[in-house]
Amino acid sequence: MLENLFQNRVLVETIIAGVKIFVIFHAMLLVVPMFVLLERKLIAWMQQRPGPNRVGPWGILQTLVDGGKLFLKEDVKPSIVEKTLHTLAPLLTVGPAILVLAIVPIGPALGINLYGNDYIVNLGITDLKIGILFYMAVTGIGVYGIVLAGWASNSKYSLLGGIRSSAQMLSYEIALGLSMVGVLLIAGTFELRQIIGQQNDGFWSWHIWKQPVGFLLFLAAGFAETNRLPFDLPEGESELGAGFHTEYSSMKFALFFQAEYMNMFTFSAILTTLFLGGYHSPLPAPAFMAGLMNSPIHITDSISVAHVGTVLAGIFWFSVKILALISFMIFIRGTWPRLRYDQLMDWGWKIMFPVALVNLFITSGIIAFWPSADGANRADILTEPTGTMMTWALFTGGLLQIIIYETFLTLKKRRFLAHAG
Repeated sequence: MLENLFQNRVLVETIIAGVKIFVIFHAMLLVVPMFVLLERKLIAWMQQRPGPNRVGPWGILQTLVDGGKLFLKEDVKPSIVEKTLHTLAPLLTVGPAILVLAIVPIGPALGINLYGNDYIVNLGITDLKIGILFYMAVTGIGVYGIVLAGWASNSKYSLLGGIRSSAQMLSYEIALGLSMVGVLLIAGTFELRQIIGQQNDGFWSWHIWKQPVGFLLFLAAGFAETNRLPFDLPEGESELGAGFHTEYSSMKFALFFQAEYMNMFTFSAILTTLFLGGYHSPLPAPAFMAGLMNSPIHITDSISVAHVGTVLAGIFWFSVKILALISFMIFIRGTWPRLRYDQLMDWGWKIMFPVALVNLFITSGIIAFWPSADGANRADILTEPTGTMMTWALFTGGLLQIIIYETFLTLKKRRFLAHAG
C-alpha cells in the first residue's frame, strides 16, 4: 500500500511541499523568540547588566513567558478606531514577512529515492525565476500594514508614525532596489539559487567583493526596511509615544514585533544570498571531505539520502551567517542613537540615492565596455540581445539621472543663496 502511494509523483511532491511549508513556518515561530532573547542578552551584556535571568536556566524561557502574557492579556480596542482596518493592519504587517520565507534557499538540494523513484528536494519552499522581484514586491506591501495601523487608530501619535513609515519607505526603497541591480547584472538572473551557485568557490568569489558599495547600501537600507535603530522612526518613543502601534495591545501588539524579527531574518537571508555566498562555506571543502559529504547514505533498502553531508554543511553555514548579521544589527541598536527624521530623509535622498546611481553607472559601464578574458564583451553574461540593451539602458539612464540630480541640487542651492543674500 505504501509503495503504491509513493509511485504517484504528484502526490509525493505535494506531500513534500506541505512538509516544507509546515517545518519552515513553525521553525520561524520558534526562531523569533530566540532572536528576542539574543537581543536582550547581548544588549544587557553591552550595558553591563544581567538581563533576563529569572525564568528558566539563564533566563532562556523568558520570551515564552512574555508571549504567554501577551496572549492572555485583554485585547483593548478604543471605541474611536476603524475596527476592521485596526484588526487587519497587524496581519498585513506579518503576512509579507512570512511570504518572503517562501523564496529563501536555506540549503542545497537534497536527493531522495523513495521505492525506486528519485526526487529532488530543494531546501526552501520554492525557487522562483523572479525571486528578487518577488522579494521587492512583497516587502513593499509590509508598509501598508503600518500605515493602516496609524490611520485606523484615529490617534495623532499613531498617524504620525504611519506617515513617517511611508515617507521612510520612499527614501530607502529606491536605494535598496538599485543596490541589488549590480548583483543582478553580474549574475544575469533573478533566481536566488542560481545567484548562490555563482559564489561557490570560497569567500573570494562572493559578490561582496564585486559590489562592495551595493552591499553597504543594501545593509543600510535594510535597517530602515526592518524599522531597526537608528532608523526606527515610525515608533520613536521620545516624540510619538509608541508610534504606529500606540493603540494596540495583546497579540495584535505582539504581531508587529513578530513581523520585525521575521523581517530581520528574511533581510539577513537575502543579504547572505546576494552578497555572502548563501549556504556555501567560506572555504571550499577539501577533496576527501567533498567526497565523504557527497556520498549517498542509505537509510533503508527503499529510502536513500544523497549528499546529506553537503546539505547539513549548507544549513550550518547559512545559519552562521544569519546569526552574525542579526548580532550585528543588535550591536548597532546598542551603540548608535536614533537619527532625527530630517537626517533620515537627507541620508536616503542626498547620500544613498546618488551613491546607488553612481554604483549602478559604474557597474553597467564595466559590464558594457570591459572585455572578458577571451576578448568578448562582458554584456554576454545576460541573454542576447536583451542583455546588451538592458546594460546600455542602465548605463545611459544612470548617467542622465546623475546629471539631472546634480543640476537640480545646483539650482536649488543658487536659489537659496539668492534669497539669503
